[in-house]
Amino acid sequence: MSDQRELLAQWSQSQGNLRRFLEDRVLPPLDDAAQRAAGRAAAAAAVEETFGIDIDDFALGVDSVGGAFETAGRHKITPPDPEVPQDTEAAAFFDVDNTLIQGSSLILLAQGLFRKRFISLSELAPALWKQIRYRVSGSENAGDIAEGREQALAVVKGKSVAELKEACREIVDSRMLQKSYADTIELASMHLAAGQQVWLVSATPVQIGQALAETLGFTGALGTVAEEDDGKFTGRLVGDILHGPGKKHAVAALAALQQLDLSQCTAYSDSINDLPMLEMVGSPVAINPDRALRKHAKAQDWDIRDYRPVRRAVRLSTLPALGVAGAFSLWRLLSKRQVRTHHGRFC
Repeated sequence: MSDQRELLAQWSQSQGNLRRFLEDRVLPPLDDAAQRAAGRAAAAAAVEETFGIDIDDFALGVDSVGGAFETAGRHKITPPDPEVPQDTEAAAFFDVDNTLIQGSSLILLAQGLFRKRFISLSELAPALWKQIRYRVSGSENAGDIAEGREQALAVVKGKSVAELKEACREIVDSRMLQKSYADTIELASMHLAAGQQVWLVSATPVQIGQALAETLGFTGALGTVAEEDDGKFTGRLVGDILHGPGKKHAVAALAALQQLDLSQCTAYSDSINDLPMLEMVGSPVAINPDRALRKHAKAQDWDIRDYRPVRRAVRLSTLPALGVAGAFSLWRLLSKRQVRTHHGRFC
């Protein structure tokens, strides 16, 4: 198994460059056609056996991880503590929304970007509407997620990468930390103290996850990566949105690159949509789980932890209404601000 992890690490590091990969692994060098066929077959077999996914999905994960590394400017945002012996084959993967922080990180980001005039009210409105739908239904909608991806890419197209990164750091400090679950952070700290890597894995833009990881001292973050060119966003995606199976693909790629043993890893999430990621590790944990994940976790005898500050029965009966009311109040506030801006009185 260790030889297979080493092979996958080399293939992943080559970013799918089969010629370089096979020249290092196979004697004698092959012609182009044979090399492509042999390389793809070898990598595909290893990926299928190790992670249970096909080579194309794995390649998307490699792109997502590579994009995250490039965005951060390094593979690990926080280096390991040299005083702590490292468990190099183990890691913990944490979802963000309702696992690490209460509510939606994307909504907090959108609100913060609106206040900084990075985005307009018309660009913020779709995110608010999707949050209302999520609060009422209690589940994420795949169509909303796909549509949200396209809207987000269109919003940031042509805008400054440096400005977004700076905004993310400010939003984490001013808004997100106060909404974080102290118990979840304590869990992450325990993994770090055991010499294990700690990664955030979220569908939200990778910059917000990386700002959180840097502030909290975590190893790094994987998230949805928007392509950059000459300091501006192009409006195109790198890899895929990290939602549902996308998280599994990215974690598989990260495990290959870091030569992690997933049977020794732990994953934490609140959502049944993250089942692909939870099921690929040795220790899945449901934190603040939705109804479907709680049912599944109980059936599988998984660890379940609830850090929410209100009783679940009260939450289930009141939060949808509170979510709609809160979103409507926010909408009125932002609308008034836009009117004042239009008349030149916004300050």
